Amino acid sequence: MTFGMAPAPALAGNEILERILAAPSGLVTLACQDIQALLEQFTATARHTGQAIYLWQPDTGLGSLREAHLRIPDCQRLGNALRYMQQSLHFGVYLLVGIELPLSAPDATLLRQLARAPKAYLRRIVLIDVPPALTAHLADLAVPMDSEDGRPPRLRLRDGRWLS
Repeated sequence: MTFGMAPAPALAGNEILERILAAPSGLVTLACQDIQALLEQFTATARHTGQAIYLWQPDTGLGSLREAHLRIPDCQRLGNALRYMQQSLHFGVYLLVGIELPLSAPDATLLRQLARAPKAYLRRIVLIDVPPALTAHLADLAVPMDSEDGRPPRLRLRDGRWLS
């Protein structure tokens, strides 16, 4: 008996994570159609691989995707969260959702500093589904990406059938 298996959502999250980590800048803007599905993929990737992936949202602040109960204290405001990211010496991918314009001057400065961070400290700041004005403002520093890979899916042969 053969059961059809859907591809694991963590695989898509792994591919996006690999593209983010390969980016030449510390700052990435990620266009996304379905933010909730993307966050579920990143959560599955963080739990499966043990990667340090964090999520900042205006209503919840900064927290770990690997351990849902882990919240970073005093990081409710964007400026505090950006300072935490800048001071951390550990590897981390920080997903920021819900950033609204206008950014304060200190927040914009911190984003620019994080984008120019030395390569020795591998950290990525990922702005998810940001307004076009912010993307244009950070155009010289941020690497634009899309959550959907433009390549056709790789086909696999399983039980005499081609699966995508």
